[in-house]
Amino acid sequence: MARTPRFHTKPLRRRHNTWLKRIMPWLSFLVVVGAAVIIMRLPIGGGDWERVDTRFSLCEDRDSNGCVIDGDTIMFGQGKTARKIRLTGYNAPEMTGECPAESALAIQSRGALQSWLNQGPFDMSEGADPPYDQYGRELRSLKRGDEWLSEVMVARELAQETGWGFVRGGWCS
Repeated sequence: MARTPRFHTKPLRRRHNTWLKRIMPWLSFLVVVGAAVIIMRLPIGGGDWERVDTRFSLCEDRDSNGCVIDGDTIMFGQGKTARKIRLTGYNAPEMTGECPAESALAIQSRGALQSWLNQGPFDMSEGADPPYDQYGRELRSLKRGDEWLSEVMVARELAQETGWGFVRGGWCS
């Protein structure tokens, strides 16, 4: 009587590409996190852009339609129709700082912002329907040509970047 052939009933273990299968979830995770970090670091800039050609004074002086409150906040108009605008992409020191060094840097930052604004027309993001922060201020980015205000302020060390991985404050250390 002839013997029936025996076949392996268990699947053969393949050892090739197991390392790739082990690192693929981690690699995918790192790609997603990296893309999110890159997107979060980009200045807010979607939507329409509004051309602004206004002279800016300090808000204490109020001799123009626009004024600078501090290194990252400006205001248009007066009285009940005034619009406060929080500039995005950076964080400037506060005028009422925690230490004299922060207050001094805040004055420099406010002066640099006023100087940048008065160099000529610039573009303001978000058009007629901007997002607002918890204090009711419009959130907008500013640029002149290819020059972003946030990058200028950070490069001059008068402000800190905002977004993932950046810690606020530290002006007194």
